[in-house]
Amino acid sequence: MWEKNRDDTDLWDAAIERRTVHVFAKIEISSSKPIIPFRETVVRPPKVDMVNEDLGRQQKVAIIHQVKEDSSQSRSSETLHHTRYPLPQEVTSLLESSAELIRTLEQVNMSLREGRVLEVSPRTLEDISALKERLEALLQGHKWRNAVERIWAFGPRRCGPNILLNSVDSYQRPSVWQCLSRPGDKTPNPLRDFDNSIVSGFQLASLSGPMCEEPLMGVCFSVERWDVLTNTTPHQDSAEDQDSVSHDAPADSEENSAAGQTKRRAEADCYGPVSGQLIAATKEACRQAFQAQPQRLMAAMYTCEIMATAEVLGRVYGVLGKREGRVVQEEMKEGTDMFLIKAILPVAESFGFADEIRKRTSGLASPQLVFSHWEVISSDPYWVPTTEEEYLHFGEKADSENQALKYMNAVRRRKGLYVEEKIVEHAEKQRTLGKNK
Repeated sequence: MWEKNRDDTDLWDAAIERRTVHVFAKIEISSSKPIIPFRETVVRPPKVDMVNEDLGRQQKVAIIHQVKEDSSQSRSSETLHHTRYPLPQEVTSLLESSAELIRTLEQVNMSLREGRVLEVSPRTLEDISALKERLEALLQGHKWRNAVERIWAFGPRRCGPNILLNSVDSYQRPSVWQCLSRPGDKTPNPLRDFDNSIVSGFQLASLSGPMCEEPLMGVCFSVERWDVLTNTTPHQDSAEDQDSVSHDAPADSEENSAAGQTKRRAEADCYGPVSGQLIAATKEACRQAFQAQPQRLMAAMYTCEIMATAEVLGRVYGVLGKREGRVVQEEMKEGTDMFLIKAILPVAESFGFADEIRKRTSGLASPQLVFSHWEVISSDPYWVPTTEEEYLHFGEKADSENQALKYMNAVRRRKGLYVEEKIVEHAEKQRTLGKNK
């Protein structure tokens, strides 16, 4: 009996070896670490410090002055003045869930700008109108007054959960909701030729943020002022005047030449080097405005459902706590001795989670992970102790583990960006015992 079983085992091993040779060819596979997506956002300035102490008036004034200095420095070097606001969570979720509808809206607007007519079903127009009404209901308050009508673009990729607002009073442009009414807008504006450059700069800024080059989420940029300085030489003006005189009709020659000169100059600038400079200026202005407010990382979160008995309940909680998870609901299934646990777990901490929880519970608990939402990591990756209470609580170095900083440095290291860290923390001179004999 033993000999027969040994023969069967040898045949089974040989079959596995042949399958390995023919199917997998015994090729060594090297795999990299999994790529984990993150998002970057801004939050309101905190009212308490890290030890839950109320920030004093003096520190608040210092923070305000610092923000003003940063804004003034960015304004002095750019021709675009931006202001940024964090979008409400409901608005961010609405924009994220309506990405396909916003993409359709952008395609319709692009066809209208090009003079083409894109057929849209009445159901799609109703959905776009409902989206506009929903945004108007969610964006309430003084700073959001007429914000929906002033939307310039969505980003990134023209359909993301970020908004660019047009707050320049002297700059009138077609509304992003023009497909609902299709108004006849023929007001001449020389700045409109640079419209695509501003939008392209905003798209680039929202696609890669300043923290770790990850897309932005839930951020609203508002263009408050736009200064355009033109400088032409007399030789160029005379050449353009001669060209306009030779091509225009004799009647109203002065008006036609001036209009033609302005049109040709605008067309030349909007596709010339000024366009690229304006894209770079818009991107840099958005990044400077983003960094003038508290920055946070957003992590992708899983909804975790676990069925476990009472004997291994503590071990399940131990694994969840080790991996930055938190339990949101626990209930006992009727008629059984099993507990149904619902928890939230970061995607970055989920690799190897199922194997670990089965190992710790001897196979009595098995998790099920489903993507749920994006969540702001509360810790500030750039935090350093500033108040006396924080120095006493965290020490001068504050070298306790910062979860947001760990994630940000990991992404920056993977992308080849600069990471500010100390390789050697406490160096000591090496002692050679052989020389002391």
